[in-house]
This record gives sequence, structure tokens and C-alpha cells, in this order.
Amino acid sequence: MLRADDLHVFVLTAQLGSLSAAARRLELSPAVASMALKRLEAELGCRLLARSTRSLRLTGEGELYLPHARSALQSLVDGQQLLAGGKATISGTLQLSAPSDFGRNVLLPWLDEFQVLHPRLGLRLLLADRNADLFRQPVDIALRYGQPEDSSLVALPVATANRRVLCAAPDYLATRGAPRSLAELTDHNCLRFMLAGRVHERWCFYDGRRELEQIVSGDRISDDADVVRRWALAGRGLVYKSWLDVAQDVQAGRLLVLLPELLGEPAPLNLICAHRAHLGEVVRLLREHLVDRCRLLLQQAPFAH
Repeated sequence: MLRADDLHVFVLTAQLGSLSAAARRLELSPAVASMALKRLEAELGCRLLARSTRSLRLTGEGELYLPHARSALQSLVDGQQLLAGGKATISGTLQLSAPSDFGRNVLLPWLDEFQVLHPRLGLRLLLADRNADLFRQPVDIALRYGQPEDSSLVALPVATANRRVLCAAPDYLATRGAPRSLAELTDHNCLRFMLAGRVHERWCFYDGRRELEQIVSGDRISDDADVVRRWALAGRGLVYKSWLDVAQDVQAGRLLVLLPELLGEPAPLNLICAHRAHLGEVVRLLREHLVDRCRLLLQQAPFAH
């Protein structure tokens, strides 16, 4: 029979990349930790970790089994919390991936609020505009714009009404003027970012009847969406970004929305996980928290009126 302690050794070893480090974290001797790992592998009938004197890595079977081991441990924690009375006893570590701009400038204070509500919960936050591999990386859930390309992933809606908006800083508009139509974007410096390794240079809008597309150009491109936002704030050009990313800048007057009569491209925010088994109490409560915060920002969006 599988033992929870053995699963914990395996999961922590995979996370830290070191059996000795996992043993120290769990306050076990290296010999006891090694025995736990061997016992688990014997029970499963396969090698989970390839070990040498200098390195340790997950085998193919280990990569497949890791998310299931994590979800099994989380399920045990959720059951314990249920018996103990719910929210106040939420604990453990939640590993979350999020886009760079949204993560740094919007999500961080929301996570602070969430941890105040659940002080025994730890967070491991990975910020990147490249999509995290939920099957290989030490991530439980991810916040992503758009629907996942992999149909095997589970997507929970957080902000379905979110859209992109065209913006620029007052300093830029004071010197270059504001575009009066999509065609005039060709006369402006458009700040672009990369999505899945490709430059996002086809900016799509809707006039209520049809989709409108404009190919844009400019002198700056980055694979970090937060950098593109900072360029816009510095008055370097126009930016076409998720409303959630720029809402606070617009409300503070640091950015102005342009061509508000056009609807921007949909940019729904979803919470993604690899298995429904990951949808425990912590994830449910975090999603509720994020939905509430996003709703407040979306009420102020130009496309909400």
C-alpha cells in the first residue's frame, strides 16, 4: 500500500532536485529518505528518479506520476481541512504560474490579501509569458489569457469578459497626437510583445458588425509583456494590452484609452490545471478571490458601458 510519507519524499525531491535537500526539509536522515523512495518505486514497479552521485532527474514514468502524487497529497490536506472546519486551516504550498505583467502589477497584492485570509498557506509564484508546462514543471495551477491549446488541460474561467485595449501615455500623445482610425496606426510607433515565440503585430478589433485587423510596426519588441507596458508608460509608443494589465494605469491617468468606439480583442483569463484532482479547496477559494477582484476592474472598463 502506498504511504503518504513516501509520496511526500518523492514530490519534495522532484521539486528541490535533490534527495538530501528533501530529507533536510522533512527532517529525515538521507538513508530514511532513500528508503522511502525505494519503497515507493517498488510499490509502483518502476523507477521514478534517475540518480547518480552528481545528478538526479525524473524518469519518464516519474514525470507522468508526479502530478498524481501532488494531487493525492493535496487531497489528503483538503480532507483534513474539511474535518477541521474549512478556511482557517488551509495550509501547504500552492505553486502558481502567471503572466509577467499581470503577475507583477496586479496579482501580487491580491495574493497578499489571500494569504492574510489564510496565513498557513505558502505560495510559490512563477512569472513568465511563456506558458508553463503543467506536466513537467513544479506548478499546480496557472493563470493564462485565452483558452489552452491542449484540450487535456482543465480551464476554469476567472475573467471571461476581459478584452485588450489600445493605450498610450499622455506624453506620447502630446507630441505625436492620437490616432483617429485604425489605418492611422501605421503612422505611430506600436510597442509589440511576443506570444508563443511570435511577434503580436496583427491587432484585431470589432466595430459591432465585423472584425477589423491592422498590421502594426514599431522600434521595440520584447518577450516580456511588463517591459512593453513600461515602455508605454515612458511615452515610447502605443500599446495593445489586456484591460486587466493596464486598468490601474488608466484609472490613474498614466495611460489613456484610444479608439474606445472599437471593441478590442477578447482576452479571457482562465485558471488552468493539469487534472481535475488539483481542484481542491485552496484552488476553489483562490479562484473565487480572483473572480471578485477581476470583476471590480472589469466594471471600470471602457467596453463595459
